[in-house]
Amino acid sequence: MTEVTRESQLSAAFVKLADTLVADFDVIDLLHWLVEECTTILDTQAGGLMLVDPAGELQLVASTSEEAQLVEVFQLAAGEGPCLDCFRSGIPITVGDIEKTGWKWPAFSVEAVRNGFHSVHSTPLRLRGQVIGTMNLFSVHVGELAPLDVAVAQALADVATIGILQERSIRSATLVAEQLQHALDSRILIEQAKGVLAASNGLSMDAAFSAMRAYARNANLTLRKVAGGVIDRTIDVTGAQNAAPRPRN
Repeated sequence: MTEVTRESQLSAAFVKLADTLVADFDVIDLLHWLVEECTTILDTQAGGLMLVDPAGELQLVASTSEEAQLVEVFQLAAGEGPCLDCFRSGIPITVGDIEKTGWKWPAFSVEAVRNGFHSVHSTPLRLRGQVIGTMNLFSVHVGELAPLDVAVAQALADVATIGILQERSIRSATLVAEQLQHALDSRILIEQAKGVLAASNGLSMDAAFSAMRAYARNANLTLRKVAGGVIDRTIDVTGAQNAAPRPRN
């Protein structure tokens, strides 16, 4: 990637994130966008993003591929992995060669390599000492992120965190918990809708999500609203590339 392209992508990314501070936004869509944008800018091949729930446990809320999702879910189930350590410590963690240096997390390392990943970088989502999750970027290649790339990932994650915990929310721990729980509930609903689309239309899970997000953007709806409509059969997203009409409330 040329420096000109990289610079323009970074500028566009920060403008996009800054917009979340002054307008209503879909948290789930923002988080998916953030992970996808970081994988592109930082030349990694997949990513996932976890948020902490009100009980203090991490939950997966965004991923760029089924392989990344499998590794993230396995990591959470095993209770071990660089992403969990990143959340607990609040500092970035880079593993340049999972197969050789991932001995701290044997179960995670085996699953990551089995899904084709050989390095990972975990970035905390933090604000004023509060860590609310981690963004995890996976690569099929061996090698650590360059220091500048680590700084870019952290800067994007920091601005996104500000977008999630806007000033009106961070004043109240209750509001923060409710907002995060809403995001987690939305993720569950979206996963159910992906399953419905996969079963009824023969789509892959990745294609099902892309169709829902395209419909949501075209119809100016939240992903949660679209997912609910898919599940109760009031929304058909298979023609989302066309100007989708807003469904009745």
